[in-house]
Amino acid sequence: MYALTLQAELAGVTNLRPNDTQDNPFWYVFKVQCTSCREIHPNTISFNRFETHEMSGSRGEANFVWRCKNCKREASASIQAAPVPYEQSEPTKPQKILQFDCRGLEFTEFVPEGEWLADGLESGTKFTGVELTEGEWFDYDEKAGEEVSVKELKWDIIRA
Repeated sequence: MYALTLQAELAGVTNLRPNDTQDNPFWYVFKVQCTSCREIHPNTISFNRFETHEMSGSRGEANFVWRCKNCKREASASIQAAPVPYEQSEPTKPQKILQFDCRGLEFTEFVPEGEWLADGLESGTKFTGVELTEGEWFDYDEKAGEEVSVKELKWDIIRA
């Protein structure tokens, strides 16, 4: 079992999370490495937690099924549960956002593409369309009358 962790500096917002619903699935983007031959796939891969794919030899289903181009082994990954919102904290600390099970592959890097959501810390303002690909996000909370931001993002993939 693995977990994706995030450590970030949140100013004026909390509950940072991917916009991930059955009607609007979030596509999780990773760099992937085969655990058999240690080959790192040159392209990023993406999958969501609502789609499943058959594994060959009727070994069940997974959210992501992949065959290594180098050693031809099949590998899979499945997201275990809905993502957990990142809570604002002082000082900042790593928090588990997502848990997944990997068989025959490892995720080496997470790419935060897609739409994220956040809530105003004091105001409760709902922020949508939060983009984290540039490594930071800034907006203005009308209700609170102040700038809000997400900065200093550190993503990590750990054994859970």
